[in-house]
Amino acid sequence: MKPLVSPKRIPSSYAKKILVVFDLDGTLTESKAPMDAEMATLFVNLLRKKRVAVIGGGRYTLFKEQLIAPLEGHPRELFRNLFLFPTTSTAFYRYHHGWKNVYIHRFYSGERAKIKRAFREVLREAGYTPPQKVYGKIIEDRGTQVTFSALGQDIVARLGVKEGVRRKEEWRRKYTPLKMKIARLLAKRLPNLEVRAAGFTSIDVTKKGIDKSYGLRQIEKYMHVPIKEMLFVGDALFRGGNDYAARLTGVDCVAVRGPEDAKTVIRRLVEPRVR
Repeated sequence: MKPLVSPKRIPSSYAKKILVVFDLDGTLTESKAPMDAEMATLFVNLLRKKRVAVIGGGRYTLFKEQLIAPLEGHPRELFRNLFLFPTTSTAFYRYHHGWKNVYIHRFYSGERAKIKRAFREVLREAGYTPPQKVYGKIIEDRGTQVTFSALGQDIVARLGVKEGVRRKEEWRRKYTPLKMKIARLLAKRLPNLEVRAAGFTSIDVTKKGIDKSYGLRQIEKYMHVPIKEMLFVGDALFRGGNDYAARLTGVDCVAVRGPEDAKTVIRRLVEPRVR
């Protein structure tokens, strides 16, 4: 497996990559928050030079809020260079006179019910008691993915980015070992599905074999870009992180700690002589 590269040590050869793949939450944006104005400008500059794919755990509507809405006002033809893989690449959207769905891997209703039941059983088994106050659904059915979010799916939308992210970070510091235990117990109950600890407070379940490595293979298939010509940028590339699967493809990876690091990566890709 190739070693990880930090944002400040990007080899000049990375600027020659044909396509750049980003994680969304914790990389391009704060958790469930829109890209800030500086990131949007940098992202547009990158789209002018390269094809870009984004793979994240959020549903398609959240991708549009976090990623597409902040780009309004810029030339729409740039969207032809942007490829969206929401709900951990269980779906793929590309732009051609509007956003078009290329594929989608939905759960059957019976599968979704089974997953939600398994979540409830495992939470009881692990001794987890949700906070008295939550913000939205704790177990959300996204059609292609079922996701547990400890504080509720809408905490950032309801409390604002600063307070919502602060509470999620606080929960992560306190409860990550318990979250990993819940994920392990769930994986045992759902051996034919993919279970991943994701983000600050979440656990995602998708069909077996669908993860971020699957997304990279779909990029290779549909865009005809070999993995050796891609660069992956994410904040959870460590073993057990939800970006780790991407590393297993052999793609070159840059590890970031948040959007500010990701901005450094984009600057170095757009202006490779700037160090």
